[in-house]
Amino acid sequence: MDGVTSAQALAPGSTVINPHILAGCTALVVAVMLLLVYVYRRRLFILWWMGAWFLIAASMAPVSRSYANPKIGGMAYGLSQFLGVLSSLAFVVAADAYRQKPQLKRSYGLLLLPVAIYFIFLPVALGPRIVFPLGHLLIAGGMGAAAGAHLLLLRQARLLGATIVGIALLAISAINVYMGAVIGDPVQAAVTPPLVTMTVVFLVGALGQQLMAFEDMTYELRRTNARLESAQSDLRQLVITDPLTGTRNRRFFHEIIGRELQRHRRYRTPLSIVFIDIDRFKAINDTLGHETGDNVLREVAAFLLRNIREADYVFRWGGDEFLVLISCNEQEAVRRATDLQAAFAASPKLADLPPGVALSVGCVEIPMDAEDILPLIQIADERMYDDKNSRR
Repeated sequence: MDGVTSAQALAPGSTVINPHILAGCTALVVAVMLLLVYVYRRRLFILWWMGAWFLIAASMAPVSRSYANPKIGGMAYGLSQFLGVLSSLAFVVAADAYRQKPQLKRSYGLLLLPVAIYFIFLPVALGPRIVFPLGHLLIAGGMGAAAGAHLLLLRQARLLGATIVGIALLAISAINVYMGAVIGDPVQAAVTPPLVTMTVVFLVGALGQQLMAFEDMTYELRRTNARLESAQSDLRQLVITDPLTGTRNRRFFHEIIGRELQRHRRYRTPLSIVFIDIDRFKAINDTLGHETGDNVLREVAAFLLRNIREADYVFRWGGDEFLVLISCNEQEAVRRATDLQAAFAASPKLADLPPGVALSVGCVEIPMDAEDILPLIQIADERMYDDKNSRR
């Protein structure tokens, strides 16, 4: 991120650790850790993070030693600054890569070419001070943009790791602003404290990235589980629903009848069966075809679903027969069934159906001690035929 020239060596006998080596080794360790994470979690944003840390480590390498030739030292320093700029841009792309595959164009490289020429070759002629403030301010701008991009990820997913990474990048940006605007000169003694501070921030950012990678995995697991639960719910609906009419089928009836009988006995709530048959359905199928018959079934089922309470159940029992499990006594069930017949006969939809379509009904109340429901369904069926014959 910055460096020293050959004339800016430490004083003789000094044992202070080279801050560039410290920062570079820290960045390298973070990059290797992310490489291990990437082996198990192959996400593009982790790859860009890893590239950014490798660039930071590479930016520290040219300025971690002295050069006998000042021109080579100046070029090394300019290269260090340029690699620092690239690392900040890599962090920006990493945040974008979390949401979607980043669109990198060739024109971006063309824009970076004059920047590379400026940073690498200008210090050869004018010395490293010519690029020191600008380099750090550009790095600060890139890190600030990367911080904002990571913090914006909170709008997509509540990731604590993204917050820590964003704050760490903001701190790195602030340190670079300090180095470019306040220090303004690559003097070893002056840049050591901010570089050591930056090394600590590197570790904080690395912690945030590890946490964010873990949170991303758990976030994806939650989304996958939600999709799986939705698929299971859809599959269950297919299993318990008659595909033609949208009513419940016999499978669902046998699944819930035991529970309903237990509730019926425990809470002493009345429970009745209403058996419904469509008049003239066989003749319609024989003369007008199965497509017309299917349309009649769909219209009758839609009518029943509209007019039966949500707390009750409507089942397609077979062919043109429907069964309604209703929470009331037999007298009330007969009244409601009669109302259903009258409402269907007065329905405007009836004009679109073949002549003679009507509903025949039979009702029976389920005793409190009932164990087997099938004999009661047979009684309701017989009463339905009595109703059909009485109206002929």
